[in-house]
Amino acid sequence: MEAYVAALNYAIPFFLMLILVEAIFARMRERKVIRSMDTLSSLSSGVTNAIKDVLGLTVIIVSYGWMVDHMALFEIKATWLVYFLAFMGLDFSGYWVHRISHTINYFWNHHIIHHSSEEYNLGCALRQSVSNWFSIAFIFMIPTALLGVPADVVAIVAPVHFFAQFWYHTRLIGKMGFLEKIIVTPSHHRVHHAINKEYLDKNLSQIFIFWDKLFGTFQEELDDVPPVYGVKRPVKTWNPVIINFVHLWQIIKDAWRAGSWWDKLRIWFMPTGWRPSDVAGKYPVRVIDNVYEYEKYDPKLPYSLQLWSWVQFAFNFMSMMYLFNYLTEIGLPGMLYYGAFLFLSIFSFTMFMDRNRYTWIVEGFKSLIGVSIIAVSGDWFLIGTVVPNLQFLVAGYYIFSGFLVFFVNWAEFRKPTQELQTV
Repeated sequence: MEAYVAALNYAIPFFLMLILVEAIFARMRERKVIRSMDTLSSLSSGVTNAIKDVLGLTVIIVSYGWMVDHMALFEIKATWLVYFLAFMGLDFSGYWVHRISHTINYFWNHHIIHHSSEEYNLGCALRQSVSNWFSIAFIFMIPTALLGVPADVVAIVAPVHFFAQFWYHTRLIGKMGFLEKIIVTPSHHRVHHAINKEYLDKNLSQIFIFWDKLFGTFQEELDDVPPVYGVKRPVKTWNPVIINFVHLWQIIKDAWRAGSWWDKLRIWFMPTGWRPSDVAGKYPVRVIDNVYEYEKYDPKLPYSLQLWSWVQFAFNFMSMMYLFNYLTEIGLPGMLYYGAFLFLSIFSFTMFMDRNRYTWIVEGFKSLIGVSIIAVSGDWFLIGTVVPNLQFLVAGYYIFSGFLVFFVNWAEFRKPTQELQTV
């Protein structure tokens, strides 16, 4: 875990710098590829995923190390070839896990967050799931284990493989010549994120595009079919916690309402989006039919409140980085409480971005918890020992935030949205 945290300390600033560079180049080219609140939602999703991963909140059904120890047919040493085999094994596994996430109803809930942005930019690459409580990747890592690729090699290569999927989430890079035949490029992945009927569920590869060509899921980006991004059932929120569970909640409701016990059972394993006929008729769900006429989700928020949303994110981002770098000192169960509190904080300020009139309740509850922890313990998860008296500044922030959100809910969120401005 320490190695992963160390990698994040380098990767996170690098990713943020690239997002800023993309925004600058887009402005220079007079192309609108970024919307403020959409990007903030993406960044917030990245924070929730990073917290979940660092705290280890995923059940590993069968570890790769166990498979190597009990299933390996060969014993090989760590050479460049072994690292290559590990990378290819992860890419093969990634393709099939990705394909299952797109084709089976339950597993789509693990992936919907990544497709939820109605833009396509580097920010949306950070929309990663917190709802995948268990991993099925081990099934597709069996060939790698049989070859005897050591677990410590896979552990080194896995973050590299994951981070290498960041760069191609952009509209600013066109087709890349001969590389289009070998690796996943921005053009390939634009197709993957599109909801046009020509593009749906295509280009599922993560690094090497030949998996799609081999298994029949490849689609080239067409000049006369501009990609439209998002999901067929729009999530209509900036809140990453809600987005992570919106599909699961729909399945639960449909299973409860279904008249047939067979439908209650099979809905979880049917193709993505399948609903029992009796439920679909009685409880229709909006699905985008004409992607070119769809109006993107865009609740109007004044510039001043957008700025406050960015302040909220910055505070939570710094809180996350503090958690990551003082995990040992905070220890258990403190780091779990801290992580849960950060989830509540992100839930609250993204509700604010949605102009949800009940935000003041969640924000008030969050602020009360934060101030109570400091009042009772005299500190904020040992932060006062790192910077003397900083806990009092943190308490002041929570008090101010609670009152501000209450006032905004009362004064601003009653105004008609057409009177407000957004970016």
